Amino acid sequence: MRLQGKVAVITGAASGIGRASALMFADEGAKVVVSDINDSLGRETVDAIRAKSREAIYVHADVALEQDLQCLIKSAVETFGKLDIVFNNAAYYVWPHGLSDISGEEWDKTFAVNVKSIFWAAKFAVPEMKKNGGGSIINTASMAAIHPRANCAYGSSKAAVIGLTKSLAFQLAPHNIRVNAINPDSTQTPLLKKFLAASTDDQFEEHKKQRTTVIPLGRLVKPEDIAYVAVFLASDESSMFTGSALNVDGGTAL
Repeated sequence: MRLQGKVAVITGAASGIGRASALMFADEGAKVVVSDINDSLGRETVDAIRAKSREAIYVHADVALEQDLQCLIKSAVETFGKLDIVFNNAAYYVWPHGLSDISGEEWDKTFAVNVKSIFWAAKFAVPEMKKNGGGSIINTASMAAIHPRANCAYGSSKAAVIGLTKSLAFQLAPHNIRVNAINPDSTQTPLLKKFLAASTDDQFEEHKKQRTTVIPLGRLVKPEDIAYVAVFLASDESSMFTGSALNVDGGTAL
């Protein structure tokens, strides 16, 4: 098992990419701290992990709040004795997304959840990782950072995630703390309907078909596709990866 003995914090782990990653991390031997603002679904993720006789706890955390992230890291260390991995996966996407539609409040919330949360997570996690002689920080960015579309708030926030990832990777390399990002393309999560700007189920299905036509591998990304990459970046197999932003896009960047 590639993560045997490691302790991992995963934000946004109640559903979608975060849930798939939490389950896969546990399967690979990690002790998992599941975090989200959806308490019922977050606890369901923990129950699913424990049903496999793996270790996990749930911690409610709004990643836009400094104190919540501080408590999240503290809970991980107090429960499992150390911290090896932080997967900053929680994200916020607002609709409508046009320049004339988005408010300053929505812009600020988008950056607070998608970018500033990574800063706070690193601030509190790095001292614990240094005690272990290293660690891995993984950030969910987006192909929207590579190919910006209409949503200027979301796209620019995810571009900032990539920039912050590279800056942290450079600063933390002397401490053997690796920092990498993952750029998912359209992924089959509860956010996808909003991301594809679909107002009805029929429209959603049509938009998915249209989106699939521009993906060379011919299908949308599944949460498990991202989870496999996250496991790799969390494991010692990726010991020479830092500052990277890996596209999981079925070839759309070609």
